[in-house]
Amino acid sequence: MKQEISEQHLLKGLANNDSKAIETIYKDNFSMVQALILNNSGSYDDARDIFQEAMVTLYEKAKSESFVLTCQVKTYIYSVCRRLWLKKLQQAGKFVTQAESLEETVLVEDDLEVHEKRNAEFAIMERALSSLGEPCKSLIEAYYIHKKGMTEIADEFGYTNADNAKNQKYKCLMRLKKLFFSQYNIGD
Repeated sequence: MKQEISEQHLLKGLANNDSKAIETIYKDNFSMVQALILNNSGSYDDARDIFQEAMVTLYEKAKSESFVLTCQVKTYIYSVCRRLWLKKLQQAGKFVTQAESLEETVLVEDDLEVHEKRNAEFAIMERALSSLGEPCKSLIEAYYIHKKGMTEIADEFGYTNADNAKNQKYKCLMRLKKLFFSQYNIGD
């Protein structure tokens, strides 16, 4: 119920050109649209353009007295952006399958559900990584995020050789895995 009130508040704010409502909609939804576009042959500029078109569409709908939002704002934006992007890909000849037939087989809500589940899993992983402690946290980040090699990690962390660094990384990874799944199972 509270979320419905918040969604209606955002729509009213958008219709009244309230900068806070517009900023909130942008902040809550742009990264989702950016991921959609980047993962489907697009660029950051494409994502900005498509998102802007969706915001204009939502703005026009929000100004209309007869418009009733029957889903979350992010579902609506995702749906509009997805349709606009599929149409643009089809016009550019990068998308051979008919967009209409794809929409019949893949529901937008399913895509959004997968996206939300993945985001929740990333949040759990971030919490698990934060609670891992040092030097494991830094070692895991050095290898997986900063893409450093084992020899470089051994030098940086003071291990005698790359094999010892690799063994330590494995132990840290097992601890991280245990933390992740203990938090993941609590969420289910």
